[in-house]
This record gives sequence, structure tokens and C-alpha cells, in this order.
Amino acid sequence: MESLKMRALVAITVMVMAASSIQNNVAAADAPAPSPTSDATSFVPAVFASLTALVFGLLF
Repeated sequence: MESLKMRALVAITVMVMAASSIQNNVAAADAPAPSPTSDATSFVPAVFASLTALVFGLLF
């Protein structure tokens, strides 16, 4: 059962990472570059890392 949970978590993590990388490439082509003082590019990975840590803590 633990192995199944771990495989599901890894699969979901890979799918979300793939989807977010595709979305960023499309958005980068259409939108102007953010200013150097903007946190816009670091917001999505930080939220994803926080949610991953939370889910991992709840499951295991």
C-alpha cells in the first residue's frame, strides 16, 4: 500500500511539473518579461513545493 501511494505521488508530481512547464513556455512567448524586482516567476514553483511537502506529510 505504501508503495502504491508513493508511485501515485510521484506520478502526480511529474504530471503537474510537465503541465506547468508547458504553460510557462506558452505564456513567456505572449507576455512581456517581468521586471527584475518581480516575484512572478518564482511564485508558482514555491506554491507547488509547499503543497507537495504538505501532501507528503499528510500521506506519510
